[in-house]
Amino acid sequence: MLLNSIEICAGAGGQALGLEQAGFDHVSLVELDRPACETLRINRTHWNVTEGDLRHYSADKWRGIELLAGGVPCPPFSKAGKQLGVDDERDLFPEAIRLVSECRPQAVMLENVRGLLDSVFDDYRAKIVADLKKLGYVAEWRLLNASDFGVPQLRPRVVFVALKADAAGYFNWPTASKIAPPSVGLALADLMAVNGWRGVKDWERTACAIAPTLVGGSKKHGGPDLGPTRAKKAWAMLGVDGMGIADDAPARDFVGMPRLTVRMAARIQGFPDSWQFSGRKTAAYRQIGNAFPPPVACAVGLQIQAALNAAAKPKLKRA
Repeated sequence: MLLNSIEICAGAGGQALGLEQAGFDHVSLVELDRPACETLRINRTHWNVTEGDLRHYSADKWRGIELLAGGVPCPPFSKAGKQLGVDDERDLFPEAIRLVSECRPQAVMLENVRGLLDSVFDDYRAKIVADLKKLGYVAEWRLLNASDFGVPQLRPRVVFVALKADAAGYFNWPTASKIAPPSVGLALADLMAVNGWRGVKDWERTACAIAPTLVGGSKKHGGPDLGPTRAKKAWAMLGVDGMGIADDAPARDFVGMPRLTVRMAARIQGFPDSWQFSGRKTAAYRQIGNAFPPPVACAVGLQIQAALNAAAKPKLKRA
């Protein structure tokens, strides 16, 4: 059956798209970034997108909805930052808990960076679990790698799932696919070859592994690139110049290491080619780099839906 959901901190729609594929219908999406809101509206004209600060959003009207999901900002927990956690003004986990209290969904799904599992945040994670327990939910954190679900990059992400007690016992975390993800070369060769690049076959052989984690960067950065020095070196091993994002695929006689285009980055992140991104190159790339890969969201969403459906079935009475 089709289940309804609210998506907070929706970004470019990676998690929303994956949950849609898992059978959830989004009745409300909230996002602060204007280009990201435009991306959501371009791809799904029927989605109800609220552009604004989550702190000013109320979920009262959606009381009893099946799912509240989202990807709250990661800088408070990222190793690339100062890991200020609760002391970071960008920490929106308290707002997520407030919304859960308001709408009392049957399930909650939130994602964040791997750094949230660091020991420095043990008490923080425990408090969130305790807060949800007071509201009647059983909650758990789990580290999932995007590469386990067909995405051609490692991309470890922490996923938080909470379900009401009657459904929690039916929930199982998704298991890794038995099919290995494609290499960067296999995933992008056709896009690299659109302008007839003669060197694409040699490049494809060089790009024979999955990608390092794609990063969206911060608005503090001057432009789009593929991350810090270590990440750029990893991309270089795959024959990719990580110093920036290209406007187009390599020309026919191009020599050297090509750069990714926005469309290539989107495919590395698990977006379908049909998904369009609003804004100029920098804005579009940041939306992609900060997204939750749709295939991972879909895998978790399917398990949540299975648990909710199982809990909704009439229980057989014992003789």
